[in-house]
Amino acid sequence: MNPEKDFAPLTPNIVRALNDKLYEKRKVAALEIEKLVRDFVAQNNTMQIKHVIQTLSQEFALSQHPHSRKGGLIGLAACSIALGKDSGLYLKELIEPVLTCFNDADSRLRYYACEALYNIVKVARGAVLPHFNVLFDGLSKLAADPDPNVKSGSELLDRLLKDIVTESNKFDLVGFIPLLRERIYSNNQYARQFIISWILVLVSVPDINLLDYLPEILDGLFQILGDNGKEIRKMCEVVLGEFLKEIKKNPSSVKFAEMANILVIHCQTTDDLIQLTAMCWMREFIQLAGRVMLPYSSGILTAVLPCLAYDDRKKSIKEVANVCNQSLMKLVTPEDDEPDEPKPVAQRQTEPNPEDSLPKQEGTANGVPGGSCDSSFGSGISVFTSASTDRAPVTLHLDGIVQVLNCHLSDTAIGMMTRIAVLKWLYHLYIKTPRKMFRHTDSLFPILLQTLSDESDEVVLKDLEVLAEIASSPAGQTDDPGTPDGPDFRVSHSELRVPSSSRANLLNPPSTKGLECSPSTPTMNSYFYKFMINLLQTFSSERKLLEARGPFIIRQLCLLLNAENIFHSMADILLREEDLKFASTMVHTLNTILLTSTELFQLRNQLKDLKTLESQNLFCCLYRSWCHNPVTTVSLCFLTQNYRHAYDLIQKFGDLEVTVDFLTEVDKLVQLIECPIFTYLRLQLLDVKNNPYLIKALYGLLMLLPQSSAFQLLSHRLQCVPNPELLQTEDSLKAAPKSQKGDSPSIDYTELLQHFEKVQKQHLEVRHQRSGRGDHLDRRVVL
Repeated sequence: MNPEKDFAPLTPNIVRALNDKLYEKRKVAALEIEKLVRDFVAQNNTMQIKHVIQTLSQEFALSQHPHSRKGGLIGLAACSIALGKDSGLYLKELIEPVLTCFNDADSRLRYYACEALYNIVKVARGAVLPHFNVLFDGLSKLAADPDPNVKSGSELLDRLLKDIVTESNKFDLVGFIPLLRERIYSNNQYARQFIISWILVLVSVPDINLLDYLPEILDGLFQILGDNGKEIRKMCEVVLGEFLKEIKKNPSSVKFAEMANILVIHCQTTDDLIQLTAMCWMREFIQLAGRVMLPYSSGILTAVLPCLAYDDRKKSIKEVANVCNQSLMKLVTPEDDEPDEPKPVAQRQTEPNPEDSLPKQEGTANGVPGGSCDSSFGSGISVFTSASTDRAPVTLHLDGIVQVLNCHLSDTAIGMMTRIAVLKWLYHLYIKTPRKMFRHTDSLFPILLQTLSDESDEVVLKDLEVLAEIASSPAGQTDDPGTPDGPDFRVSHSELRVPSSSRANLLNPPSTKGLECSPSTPTMNSYFYKFMINLLQTFSSERKLLEARGPFIIRQLCLLLNAENIFHSMADILLREEDLKFASTMVHTLNTILLTSTELFQLRNQLKDLKTLESQNLFCCLYRSWCHNPVTTVSLCFLTQNYRHAYDLIQKFGDLEVTVDFLTEVDKLVQLIECPIFTYLRLQLLDVKNNPYLIKALYGLLMLLPQSSAFQLLSHRLQCVPNPELLQTEDSLKAAPKSQKGDSPSIDYTELLQHFEKVQKQHLEVRHQRSGRGDHLDRRVVL
């Protein structure tokens, strides 16, 4: 510093003392400056005051010499003390040079700068608030200072500034938010702690409504929540907890829609604390905001669904995610199935609508683009509508939701509970919004069929519920049921319907039976027949599925849909099946289900007596397909009490190729005759006179069997048949002869028998062709 330079009104002694390396001498100079400035204040000499501050700032505080900078800092603090309440007029000139020293390389100088600013702020109090942003900016840097003394000094200044903000009602929150939004993304541990402490203070001030600006800082808060420091995480938890309390108190003023995507993103993080906290917020948002959250359903489901498969290590997250899922599902109502097209302007003007005064929400369904499971969310901004509003003006966009559900259901690595939740969602959507959902049925159909192979029975049950709803919903009754799936679709497009009984009916006159068997049965739509075709194709291509799950799937479908429709349609489809071996296997499976399952009790009773035209139509339809398997055909005749025709069929068995498999099926039929289902048949053996063909048919089976346990069983049963002469009584001798228990007179059994012979010839030709290619194992029995 040039000693000859004029620093007036500062005396040479003050200048020398300010430049001294000893703190005590600089302190004495500061006292002299304080006295000098007080005199200028008393004289109201503002020019001299400005000149003193400018000199201390330019010549000392911003000097290249370290001792001069220290002297300038203490001198500026002395000026502020001397100015007292008038310091507010000179704060800009007092603060700026001090803040510049915050960046000094010398830690001692940074400490003195902090001390000087403390004195300046202490005197000015509320007058410093217009300069709050620059003070906050400087303090945020000192909070991360490596020197403990500087950090300690900054903490004192920080507490002083917080007290001033708390006491004042003139804090400029609008001007502060951009700075807070920027600094909240700091990765420094101490800077984060500093930010959180200030947010906590601002939240506690009644006159400051930080909730309005929460969307701008919420993402940063969740970032800080993932800090490695336990103390910082705890502080951030407290801040988020305070915000959530305020949200619950004042939901009508909360910008839920602007924060929805932020929560969606953090609900998918790998940090347990962040994920649990974000999920808890999401739960509250859905319950408080209601239908305002619907446009974000696809994003919410992307975040929530995987959490449902968590194990006990993340039990808390799983439970909250389940509440979110259930609450979101309840928001979907039948009104969401209404057409998207707005009413004509003239119509809207003539119809008063209480919602016209509400702000319309421009929400976007943030789905998963391109069918990918990767999260990708936009920043859909929506105007909040009070959760108390009965019908929020929002639109449910199913495209994104269905895409997310399809994606999760297709993911083989996803957990069982997630797949169940997805299927529950699909079922719920088909119930609440069937018209819109049927637009997506063609894309969902393949994956729903594939899910039938799932390892979990519960998943398969839910999947069947969805498929059953698709097949029976009135919304699916269209002229064009959709394009057949896959190149192996064997039935023509025009045949995608429940078959008319005229195609399988051998009765005269023809029945008018169509899509339902009677007015009391559920109506099957255009997808029903398509479902049956695809289900049989799946069984054909996945024989293990047929063996392991086939009966289970068909029995459940009989509970969910109409059993008669299922058997009628499957029999009709199998009638045109090209793979005769599969047709035989499938018929055998269906027959076993029909004869043994409790779910088919009503259908068995319907077929037992063939009293109605519908039951006779069904018998004829089943018979034609049952012909693919001779033994099952006989069992069907036993079930329907067509004993004479059963006998005629068994007579034809002599012309068939008797194999081990054939005899095994006869063996099983004998075992089945001993079961409770055929109790009525065994009791009819008492009435020998009226059931001769039943006895003949049973003897025919006995003659087919080799000397085996089944042979002994049936032989013992037939030995119990009484002598008809011993059963005659005087009344029975006088009574007119009864018609024998044979076949229904309404059915053309000659034509049925011819059809049986035709089918058996086709099977024989196929077996011979396979044998000629060398790929068929001849399992004929050599007698």
